[in-house]
Amino acid sequence: MTLQVRGIVLPEREERSLWIDGECWRTDPVPGSQFVVDGGWLLPGLVDVHTHPGTEGLKEPFSDGTLRGHLSDHRDAGVLLVRTPGTAARMPGWVDRDPEMPRVRSAGRWLATPGRFFPGFGRDVSEADLVQAAVEEARASSGWCKVVGDWKHDEPAVPLEILTALVQAVHAVGGRVAAHCQTAEGSRNAVLAGVDSLEHGMHLDPGLIDQMAAQGTALVPTLGVFGAGADRWRAAGPSARRDWWLAGWDAMPPNVRAAHEAGVTVLAGTDSFPCGTVASEVGWLIRAGVPAEDALGAASWSARSWLGLSGLVDGGPADLVAYDTDPTTDTSVLAHPSRIILRGRVVA
Repeated sequence: MTLQVRGIVLPEREERSLWIDGECWRTDPVPGSQFVVDGGWLLPGLVDVHTHPGTEGLKEPFSDGTLRGHLSDHRDAGVLLVRTPGTAARMPGWVDRDPEMPRVRSAGRWLATPGRFFPGFGRDVSEADLVQAAVEEARASSGWCKVVGDWKHDEPAVPLEILTALVQAVHAVGGRVAAHCQTAEGSRNAVLAGVDSLEHGMHLDPGLIDQMAAQGTALVPTLGVFGAGADRWRAAGPSARRDWWLAGWDAMPPNVRAAHEAGVTVLAGTDSFPCGTVASEVGWLIRAGVPAEDALGAASWSARSWLGLSGLVDGGPADLVAYDTDPTTDTSVLAHPSRIILRGRVVA
C-alpha cells in the first residue's frame, strides 16, 4: 500500500500532501493510500554537517560497530543526512548501501601536515604531498576532502600558496574542500584560498566575511563544542593560550551573526558526542543572533540543499521528520519528532 504524508512543510509554510514512491516523493494523489503523517510540521530531515562517527577517542580504533551505533543515534534523532569532514578511516562501502542508515557525505581521512594534528589519527602527509593527498581523498570519498589548516595557537598555519594549490586541484576534479581553522592566520588563509567550508573559524577576521559571501565559502562554527568549554577555560590559570582561546570564543557569536547578515551560508555541525544532538547547535546559532527559522534551516533544508539534496518536492528523496508543533517557535521540540521517514521507510 502506498504511504501518504500531509502537513505544513517548512520552509514554505504551506500545507502539502506527498506520497512515497520507492525512495522518492510524489505529488500525484494515489487512491487508497495510508496516512503515516496527517497534520503537524514537516521537515526534509535534520542534518549535521560536522560530525565524526566511528570513534570517540584517540585511543579507540575506528570500527564498523561504533560507526553503525553513531549513525543510528543520528537517525533516531531525526538526523537523516550527515557530513563527516574527516574520520580516522575512509567510510566503508556498506554505509551508502544500508537503507537504515542516514545518508552520508564523507571527506575521507583528515589530512594533517607535521605538527598540525594528533599524530596517526588522520592521514599524515608532508606539505609537499598535501595537494595530491587531497585529490586522492576527494576522489575516494563523497567528493569532499578535509585539511587541518592550522593547529597550535602559536605555530604557523598551512601556507597560503599550498592551500590555494590544494583548492584549485580538488576543484579541478569536481571536489570540495573543508578546512579546520582556529587561528587568525589559518582562517585567513582558508578564505583567501577559496575553501568551500570553513570549519570553526575561530579568530576569523570579520573583514573577510564579505569575501566568504561573494565566493561561496560556508561557515560551520560548531558553537556548541566551544561553548561547552568556555567555563573551563575561564577557570584556568593565566596563560597565553587561555587568553587566545577566550578572545577567539568571545568573537565567534558576533562573527556568526555578521556572517549570516552578510549572506554567508552558516550551517549547523556538532563536532561532539553523543551523536544526534544537532538540535542543540540550532539553539547556539539562535543565541548568536541567527533568526530561528534560518538556524533551523542550517540544520535542515538549507544544509540539504548545500549538500545537493532537494526538499519535500516531487521527485525528491523520501526523507522526513515531523513534529506536532512548529519547531521554529519552540526549538525544544526538535528533540521529540513524532515521525521519522528515511529513504521511504518509516523508522520511527
